[in-house]
Amino acid sequence: MPDSVMYGSARAPAPAVAAALDSVAARGGFFALRVGGPDDGWHPLADSYARGFTDLAHRVAARYDTGELRIGVSIAHLGHAARLWSPVLACTLLHGIVPDLTELQRADDGPALRLPRPAGWYADRLPDATAVLGDQVMGHLHALAAGLDIKVAPRLLDGNAGSALAEAGRALLDLDPALRDRLTDLTTRLLATGRLAGTGRLTSPDLDFRRRSCCLYYRTPTGAKCGDCCLAD
Repeated sequence: MPDSVMYGSARAPAPAVAAALDSVAARGGFFALRVGGPDDGWHPLADSYARGFTDLAHRVAARYDTGELRIGVSIAHLGHAARLWSPVLACTLLHGIVPDLTELQRADDGPALRLPRPAGWYADRLPDATAVLGDQVMGHLHALAAGLDIKVAPRLLDGNAGSALAEAGRALLDLDPALRDRLTDLTTRLLATGRLAGTGRLTSPDLDFRRRSCCLYYRTPTGAKCGDCCLAD
């Protein structure tokens, strides 16, 4: 993740960051990232990562009636990636602020996310806002992957990150079609960086995506495939 001192001159005031995140959260779904409030009921995401996201993986596996825990890990990872990408993309494009996710926390009883204190940078004051944005999300996903004690293919997890990015982009586009050009440009650039490179490709102006790996959802008892699955017809 970016060095806070290195980008100190680009820091946005806490009230501006809080207002941007609150505005984005009002859109609902994966855009909701709580800011401030009581500390009870929350824990640092680093703790969840160190425990291998085990609690969420087991819950997901039970929900989909599968004993194959790597499926639970993959689907929990995919959902977490969407919860990271969605507010960061929206804040950057709608308010010109890249949120700082360094202190991100998770609810004790579920996947909801919270920042105890608002922090972030003005995108137009960063030397490379796309890189900083990507580092904020991928830094968390790298930490999650490093803590897993259930074997899941690294490129499957990278594919999840790319898929979640595209899905977050589509959701934002549905809410604000005027963002199409900027959103397509930002998503395309992100998909060409780091471990996101080669995870898949955008297939339409609506940010439809075809990934090159599978999230394993097809191995649940339903046997269904996701819309961007590499196994889909």
